[in-house]
Amino acid sequence: MSTAEILDGPGAAVPAEAGAFKELLRRRWSCRAYLPDQVPDDVIAEMFGMAQRTASWCNTQPWHIYLTKGEATRRLAESLTEHARGHQQVSDLAAPSRYRGVYRDRRREAGYALYASLDIEKTDLAAREAQMLKNFEFFGAPHVAVITTDRDQGVYGAIDCGGYVANLLNAATSLGLATVPQAAIAMHSDHVRSHLRIPEDRLIVCAVSFGYPDTGHPVNGFRTTRADLGETVVVISD
Repeated sequence: MSTAEILDGPGAAVPAEAGAFKELLRRRWSCRAYLPDQVPDDVIAEMFGMAQRTASWCNTQPWHIYLTKGEATRRLAESLTEHARGHQQVSDLAAPSRYRGVYRDRRREAGYALYASLDIEKTDLAAREAQMLKNFEFFGAPHVAVITTDRDQGVYGAIDCGGYVANLLNAATSLGLATVPQAAIAMHSDHVRSHLRIPEDRLIVCAVSFGYPDTGHPVNGFRTTRADLGETVVVISD
């Protein structure tokens, strides 16, 4: 039996909890335009409380979060945007060396969909740069959570933080919030560390901007695709 046949088979009935979780995953998307409304503190606490249940290597829970609200978000956005305009990237974790094959194709597909939603032509480099800089304004989100890991835990600490981020995104969705995970923020780790007074023993992994979505903005009208299971799962049966 082929991998496709195994993965596409009828299978057993899906429990109600699994169905609800599947729907939650389907509904989550990356928001790139927000309303200015602050998220209530009790909702924020519930979201981070759910994410705290993330499994980790030897239960080390290496994540430590620097969370902004109100004026702190605005000040960081202004400072980081100005810095990004005139400085080279400095990241704590190595960025991908290249995108090849299917990884390049998926990345391009997502980028084309983003620019198409805003009617930005491929040749309009000024408009593309302006949209890129919105990363450092957190797309207008009222809150940003900078995710850091313990320096001594190396790659496994960063992996654990990835699991934490996934749970944080899904927790936010369950609470009616919108999110966008942002590697771009970590590409200027030096400035973020200085601005937020993050200790040297913490590595900046990424950021998650969140708030209530501006559903009328065209940038929030597109969705990315997902590969078929046959492309990502290899079944070994004997």
